[in-house]
Amino acid sequence: MISDYLNRTLPSTEELPCSDDIPVDNEDQNFLPNVLLFLLNSIWADRFDWYFGADMAIYHTTGKNLCVPMVPGGFLSLGVERQKGGKSRRSYAVWEENEIVPMLTLEMVSHTPGNEYDEKMVTYAKLGVLYYLIYNPEFWLRDRHQPFELYKLVDRPEGERSYQLQIGEPYWMPEVGLGIGRCQGVFNGIDRELLAWYDRTGSRYLMPEENVQLERQRADRLAAQLRALGIDPNL
Repeated sequence: MISDYLNRTLPSTEELPCSDDIPVDNEDQNFLPNVLLFLLNSIWADRFDWYFGADMAIYHTTGKNLCVPMVPGGFLSLGVERQKGGKSRRSYAVWEENEIVPMLTLEMVSHTPGNEYDEKMVTYAKLGVLYYLIYNPEFWLRDRHQPFELYKLVDRPEGERSYQLQIGEPYWMPEVGLGIGRCQGVFNGIDRELLAWYDRTGSRYLMPEENVQLERQRADRLAAQLRALGIDPNL
């Protein structure tokens, strides 16, 4: 709940910056969150109760300054409108979203460490983000961590809530209804490591072009079987 001190007219997202104006230092910081968004648009095409933001400011009331946002690489919120009031969001203000905080945030470690393993983790825990993913494929040895670390907010015996590293990849998130993990996939014709969504069985949701390729392979196999039976598949 917003405290009495903060129970006043809060700025709207129309008034607040849409990001922190800090440029990313590698293309993956924009590319990979947008791949996840691109996939969600296909997986949840018939759902309108979710929002995925990429490199977008999250404004909240748990910090010292309302105008200093968190800007993760990506975040997923459930129970909110895909388009707020029929318009695209400039930023995400918790007080404009019925106090719904993101269910999952993604931080991507860059050449310059950005406090992903300490300060940001504490802030997301205070905000109440259930899952916190740190993706660090290049600098994990430098930072003495693993390339893929997913944390879940859990209750501690002392009454506080903090993040606990989860085991297993892809990791199934029952509260989200999706799993998440790394994979080798094809995007725009390039085979590379990606972040991807998974179903309950651990099967990866494929990229649209991968689905097209799979259907083409199935059609080719069927045509070959017909030819082996003396049947022209083109008739």
